[in-house]
Amino acid sequence: MGLKVLAVDDSKTMRDMVSFTLRNAGHEVIEGNDGQHALSVLGGQNVDLIITDVNMPNMDGLTLIRELRGMPAYKSTPILVLTTEADGAKKNEGRAAGATGWIVKPFNPDKLLQVVAKVCP
Repeated sequence: MGLKVLAVDDSKTMRDMVSFTLRNAGHEVIEGNDGQHALSVLGGQNVDLIITDVNMPNMDGLTLIRELRGMPAYKSTPILVLTTEADGAKKNEGRAAGATGWIVKPFNPDKLLQVVAKVCP
């Protein structure tokens, strides 16, 4: 049985690529187009993993991570950041917000699946 993953990105193309990669590996994917949309799509349901971009309208990825970490249901859910941001300070901000890992775009599908397998054994 695959994982249930929430993929959050304001780019439909990027959501499609992430979803395609994960679905091909047998995972179920739900999508959000920004942080606020992600919270409403989640609606408290259990997911095994969350993958989010940083730079999005309405609610950015770091705010989303802080919001999720404040909810008992997602306190220990692995959260991967998938972003074009490679800056060390931004990564530290992500870690402080509660991110489990950081992947820089463009991503390699095999590498994404390796990281997913590592954070969701």
